[in-house]
Amino acid sequence: MKLRDVFELVLLAMLWGGSFILIRVAVPEFGVIALMALRVTIGSLCLFPVLLLKKGLPDIKRHFKPIFVVGLFNSAVPFCLLAFAAVTFTAGFTSIINATVPLWSAIITLVLLKQQSSKAAQVGLLVGFCGVIVMVWDKLVIAEDGFVPALIAGLLATLSYGAIAIYTKKALQGVNPISIACGSLFCASLVLLPLSVFFWPQQAISAQAWIALLIMSAASTAFAVVLFFRLIASVGPSKAITVTYLIPLFGMLFGAVLLDEVITSEMLAGCGLILLGVGLATGLVKGKRTSIKKEAHSNG
Repeated sequence: MKLRDVFELVLLAMLWGGSFILIRVAVPEFGVIALMALRVTIGSLCLFPVLLLKKGLPDIKRHFKPIFVVGLFNSAVPFCLLAFAAVTFTAGFTSIINATVPLWSAIITLVLLKQQSSKAAQVGLLVGFCGVIVMVWDKLVIAEDGFVPALIAGLLATLSYGAIAIYTKKALQGVNPISIACGSLFCASLVLLPLSVFFWPQQAISAQAWIALLIMSAASTAFAVVLFFRLIASVGPSKAITVTYLIPLFGMLFGAVLLDEVITSEMLAGCGLILLGVGLATGLVKGKRTSIKKEAHSNG
């Protein structure tokens, strides 16, 4: 991975890690369907001027069917499922569930696509997942009411993310990431906006909830989706979705800063394992050793 790819991976983790806190703020007032309908609609509107500037509208027309599929299973469905889970879980716990995306992707790749991944990548996925468990082990308090439906919803969302990342790489290879991002969010809005009429909140919405929605739509949706599709095109789906291992890291960090949560030694140890896992899974660790060897050879 190039340095720019690494920077975008970390930035994407920050944006998506922060989105779970924003969802927790806004979903009690908007409800799941209305909030996610507004999220994808505002997100697509934010990207539309850029789409026109990049002359990406013809791409959407040419590839409308696969872009619609991406909008359905990368935005509409998983957004609603994770928002539903966020009603029961804390932002940190929901972000932890999100870290299972690479595992689903690895299962799909191995079982359905019959493709073998490298041993380093497999070890990286395992180490990263262990890091997530270590980081939040002392916080895993299971509540009985609504826990199972929320857990199932969260895992179905991550399954959708894992599958659609692979599909995007195959079906939309070479298509401008702006076109995919704007087009998929627009298609998601086509699905969710009609449904939101039946689930529109009856009470007045607070300014705090509206601000959370706007930040979520512009930063954690529009900009973040562009980064995600750029990473898929640049480094491939298996490496791009390792961003989900970094998301709990930022979810916990934002929780400490904004919600006064305590950062424990277990969390710090887990962070180290997560970073190591991401390095192995993305080839960063191997890449460093290779570059050092090359440099030593050239100097000799």
